[in-house]
Amino acid sequence: MATTEQAEPAHVIVHGKAGGFAQEVEIDSHELYADEPVSYGGTDTGPTPYDLLLAALGSCTSMTIGLYARKRSWPLENIIVSLRHSKIHATDCEECETKEGKIDRIELDIQLSGSLTDEQRAKLIEIAGKCPVHQTLTSEINIKTRVV
Repeated sequence: MATTEQAEPAHVIVHGKAGGFAQEVEIDSHELYADEPVSYGGTDTGPTPYDLLLAALGSCTSMTIGLYARKRSWPLENIIVSLRHSKIHATDCEECETKEGKIDRIELDIQLSGSLTDEQRAKLIEIAGKCPVHQTLTSEINIKTRVV
């Protein structure tokens, strides 16, 4: 898990064509693809942008939990994070500040295997919310867009 003290932020470049949804994504020395399913007019050559967002959150969550357990020599063996994204009516969300229209909901199910105590499991679930991607998604975000 990269932190600002350890590594420079990744430089992400996305190449697309106006004729479709398929995108080539370069992240430093890595290359991957993004697309939409055929049912949405894409060619299904890669995960959707929301899938990639969930993958970022899930990987960061798993890395954060694993790091915390390793530093304490806890007997954590495996971490599985399953995520879902949906749009829900704001009125269906009691804990949400927004009360009108629709809001985005991301649900995380975390499975921890190993001989952990109930207290250790509870602490690891608490730590899951401290992953940097989770913190970014739940804080104020300022996106600056410019034509170059």
